[in-house]
Amino acid sequence: MASIWGDIFRHPDDETVLDDTLACVRWMYRQMEYGCQKYPGFFTHHSLSFMQQDTADGKRRMHHAWQHILDQLCVVLKRDPRVRPDAFTDQFSAEQFAEVLFSLVLSAVIRQDFDPSAALEITRRTLY
Repeated sequence: MASIWGDIFRHPDDETVLDDTLACVRWMYRQMEYGCQKYPGFFTHHSLSFMQQDTADGKRRMHHAWQHILDQLCVVLKRDPRVRPDAFTDQFSAEQFAEVLFSLVLSAVIRQDFDPSAALEITRRTLY
């Protein structure tokens, strides 16, 4: 499973997506669509297998895979020069916003709807 996640979220060919939050969100949606096409049923199987495993190792592996994605998204959020200086506070951190964005991406997978327009608009209104 780790190799599939690695393929889906491999380092982008165009590294500029890692400097711009909107470009990164678009890329994440494209990658999840790619993952659904290349690995049909992977996301459903992946989440069900971890829910059924009551082992510390299974939970650790799931947490590690998702945490890596969240960490990279936080790097992008903090690197994006267009983000308003007051966009993040102690009550609303870059980490929390990354979790919101990742939740939207995961929701897109469940719905099989890979149009990022709502996530992009939320990002624009929140950050810029």
